[in-house]
Amino acid sequence: MKLQPGAAGSIHKIEGMNPILRRRLADLGVSEGVSIRLKGKGPFRGPITLECNGQLFAIRRKEASLIEVNVS
Repeated sequence: MKLQPGAAGSIHKIEGMNPILRRRLADLGVSEGVSIRLKGKGPFRGPITLECNGQLFAIRRKEASLIEVNVS
C-alpha cells in the first residue's frame, strides 16, 4: 500500500494474504473496488490504521503491503 496519511484510494487487488485475515477484512467490507483511506502509521514500523466504509481498523504493515491501491 503506497498511501500517505490522510490520502484515499480504491483497492485494486488483494493478493497473497492469509485466507483467514482476508475473510476478516471482507467482513469489514474491505474488498476490491472499495474506497479506503490511510488514517495513520504506528511508530517504529508498527501497524497502520485504515478507514473503510466508516470503520477504522489497524493491520500490520506486512499485510497492508499485500493490498494494491489506485490512488485517487
